[in-house]
Parts: sequence; structure tokens; C-alpha cells
Amino acid sequence: MTFDKILSNDTLWAVRYEGAEDNALQTLFDQWNNPEWLVDFFLANMADLESFFKITDINQAIYDTIDDSHRIQCLILDISPEADLDKIFRPLENSRTSEMLLSKEKARIRNRQQHASWLRIYAIKLEPGCYIITGGAIKLTRTMEEREHTLQELRKMEQVRDYLISNQAIDAEGLVDFLSEQ
Repeated sequence: MTFDKILSNDTLWAVRYEGAEDNALQTLFDQWNNPEWLVDFFLANMADLESFFKITDINQAIYDTIDDSHRIQCLILDISPEADLDKIFRPLENSRTSEMLLSKEKARIRNRQQHASWLRIYAIKLEPGCYIITGGAIKLTRTMEEREHTLQELRKMEQVRDYLISNQAIDAEGLVDFLSEQ
């Protein structure tokens, strides 16, 4: 696994997994803006879409996904260097109240009309204001453990966290040092 710098000020990175054509963030945006991929996804997960969000129209789900994808992309990529990523990312566990080493975080669109956004971007927090994106998902259930595609995202976060710890890249400086040795 390698890490692609997303923002020039070393505050946002994205994992590029072994054998992947692109980093995790670009892969997400490619999927979330691909109507064919979205049709397949929503057909396979229609029961969750209907039961949790009360949406039965796949075209509406696709439209909402592409719209939210553009919004979250602007939120993450179009920020100024002095912007605070801590206002975008929140603890993965809603009940977590204290900081922890290489914590698991999520980003999503807030204050969305009609229904809550189902798009999630997952990251590891190196230190305040500095994140490594590990992946993301369309989350249509209450918990990530309920579906294989979101459970896989949990596994990827843990894999990246373990990799960072084993390479002593536990903060921004440690990551930059590790990458300079590669």
C-alpha cells in the first residue's frame, strides 16, 4: 500500500491499495458518479434502500448519490489550506468522546434535504487536522456490520491503521518520514 497526497499542505492523504489503479478517494468518486455502477449497487441493495430510507425509485437514488458526491467532493477537495478538516471528519463511533491513537473517522454531507446522505468517506486521523482516507461506502443500514460492503470498509481501516503502527507512522511527521524512506 502507498499513500497519495491529496492536499499540498500534507493534511489529507488517500491510500492506494496494492494492485489498484487509483487511490481510495478517486475510486469512490469514480463509482459514485458512474450511473451503471450505481444501478448495479442499488439493485443489489434495494431492500435496504426501501426499508431504511423509504426510497423505491432507483433513478432518484442515483440522482441523490451523484449530487451528494459532487457536494462532498467540493467539501473535501475545494477547501483552502487553512481550512479545518476536523469540521468535516467525525469519530466513526458516534459514542466516542475521547481522542485515541490513529482513530477511525468518517465524513458525510450534513443538513441534506429530503433524507440523510448515505455517502461516507472513511479515514484514519493521524493528528488534529490530518487524515488518511482509507475508502468509503454507500451506507444504507444503521450499522456497518450489517452488510459486507461496509464491513469491508471497517477491515480496510483496521488494515491501514495496523500498517501505520507497524511502520511507526503514527502522526503527520511520522508519515512524511516513512514516505521519504520509501
